Amino acid sequence: MTIGGVSPSFLPDLPVLAAPMAGGPGTPELVAAAARAGSMGFLSAGYKTPDAVAAEIAAVDGLRFGVNLFAPNPVPVDPAEFRSYAGLLAPEADRYGITLPATAVEDPAGDPDGWHDKLDVLRAHPVAVVSFTFGIPPAADLATLRATGAVLVQTVTSAAEARAAAEAGLDALVVQSAAGGGHSGTLTPREPVPEVSLPELVAAVLAAVDLPVVAAGGIGTAADVGAALAAGATAVAVGTALLRCAEAGTSATHRAALADPARAGGTVRTHAFTGRPARGLRNEFTDRYTELAPYGYPALHHLTSPLRRAAAAAGDPERLHLWAGTGYRHATEEPAATILTRLANAR
Repeated sequence: MTIGGVSPSFLPDLPVLAAPMAGGPGTPELVAAAARAGSMGFLSAGYKTPDAVAAEIAAVDGLRFGVNLFAPNPVPVDPAEFRSYAGLLAPEADRYGITLPATAVEDPAGDPDGWHDKLDVLRAHPVAVVSFTFGIPPAADLATLRATGAVLVQTVTSAAEARAAAEAGLDALVVQSAAGGGHSGTLTPREPVPEVSLPELVAAVLAAVDLPVVAAGGIGTAADVGAALAAGATAVAVGTALLRCAEAGTSATHRAALADPARAGGTVRTHAFTGRPARGLRNEFTDRYTELAPYGYPALHHLTSPLRRAAAAAGDPERLHLWAGTGYRHATEEPAATILTRLANAR
């Protein structure tokens, strides 16, 4: 099989990929473990400096891997709503003796998350696959990356987004269901994400576009993998299933919460931590602030970052973004290679 007419040499033997996980869980060690298991992982460029991205690429040079970028699609925040929300969070910050930003910190217009500098990194250090989350990049930027020889992959959450990606000339799609942990890749973060099963979503996307599909979202078992492949996906990508493996950079507080049999409430989707919809374990913060938080990314991400770092360091799971998909109970402490191989046994 080829993707966009490109040689399939980068495709893994195992149809279960290690998804990109920004903010700490995704590491070069995890990407390397996936490659050595016959799979493929993605370095997460999100939240990292361009120099850090270049260093991670160098760390896994010679292995099969991809890089994931947060594409430009900022969510502006109303200044008055931001100030009101910051005031609500002040008591949470006080418990750790920290001060939260008083005004919204926004990325430079047209250059969210150091977008252009990271494009320069990928031109200087070409990789086999580049995937995009949050937005479809401008045509000129896609052309820049295509000139490096990379296969270009877009994260979508609906058939309509899949059609937009196909029209923009993307080579393949990651189809992410609402059950997925962490940020939704939706292109319209203020609108509800379709609540359909992953196999249904894969089938709907394949009916709309003629592009290869990697399925993601809520996958915890080999049966889940089998259902996605049966629906027509070429491969699947898992993130939550790997959060407790040794190679992941998941914080100790996050790991403990995932494994805590007494934790009730399952997962919820919330924009209270970052201003974009994301799925995580329900906790005091999501209960208290999900309905009160404005939308606004990256402003809310920068607002709550000091609080979240303090909570993780203090072992406080109630004020930490405990990203997790609906299949989080299946996350284990096994090596990444063992997890990926077991899930691939659905074939």
